Amino acid sequence: MKQINFGVIGCGSIAQLFVKGVQRLAHCNLLAGASCTAGRAEAFAKKFGIERAYTNYEALASDPEIDAVYIATTHNFHFENIKLCLEKGKHVLCEKPFTVNAQQAKILVALAKKQQCFMMECVWTRFLPAIKHLNVLLAQGVIGDVQTVKANFSISGDFSPEHRLRNKDLAGGALLDLGIYPLTLAALVFNEQPTKIKSSAVLGETEVDESSFYLLEYAQGQRAVLSSSFIDNAPTEAIISGSKGYIRLPNFLAAQTLQLYIGNEAVQTLEFPFDEDESFTFEIADAMQCIRQGKSQSDTLPLAKTLAMITTMDTIRAQWGLKYANES
Repeated sequence: MKQINFGVIGCGSIAQLFVKGVQRLAHCNLLAGASCTAGRAEAFAKKFGIERAYTNYEALASDPEIDAVYIATTHNFHFENIKLCLEKGKHVLCEKPFTVNAQQAKILVALAKKQQCFMMECVWTRFLPAIKHLNVLLAQGVIGDVQTVKANFSISGDFSPEHRLRNKDLAGGALLDLGIYPLTLAALVFNEQPTKIKSSAVLGETEVDESSFYLLEYAQGQRAVLSSSFIDNAPTEAIISGSKGYIRLPNFLAAQTLQLYIGNEAVQTLEFPFDEDESFTFEIADAMQCIRQGKSQSDTLPLAKTLAMITTMDTIRAQWGLKYANES
């Protein structure tokens, strides 16, 4: 089986999870890391025993021994980083959100097709065993006809105005960073675009959404009631309700447990455990299989679904009048 050599652009905390995921898999290797911050790539390489450290992204993208690049920079840089790697003929895995808006994503999809490169957005939730089994349960109709998805993802902390969550120049805000997860769950469950979107947001001093709320309506009358926040201390969980019962997913974005409530039956708890170092293993394994098979995109998260998600988030932000400086 052909070994796949990865490079990483951006050497922060998310990139470290990617490294740990790669280390759990056979026939792949993290060959290089790149950072524009002085000393960060070298420290990253030393910590994880990585062979090469680059101080600029073009040098990594030009390395002939690298097959695929994982992009872990802040949201505002995703478009230019992906574009660089595609132009150098590299397969690309990019941390969510794929780009800031759908216009950027469409340009990159066309470029990837031209360059005959594999490209995938990394929304790790979609690849988890628990979520895969959730799809099976829904297809089997265990809770009957699904009517409603309710999901919230909140974190709370003392984030400075310069932090990526609050920083408008870095395309900050709860929606793109946190809200994409409840929106993803709704997309997984209903597997279609909403016919109507209503939203509201609490915009802070830095002009990004600190909390945001999304009501999605679908063609058959189903609804998704979703929210995200980095100022609220609230439970991160999801409930999928149907005509026969409901499924509860504690900490749904990192789902390891499905709880089934069917009529008067005893609660069924299904466990799909993994440890923290495996968090990204499932999506990396999916991408590696696709690359080896010569595919241009993942069946689990095809580019059409990435475009649909970004289009939904564009619609939501437009309702608040929130626009980033680097959206062109």
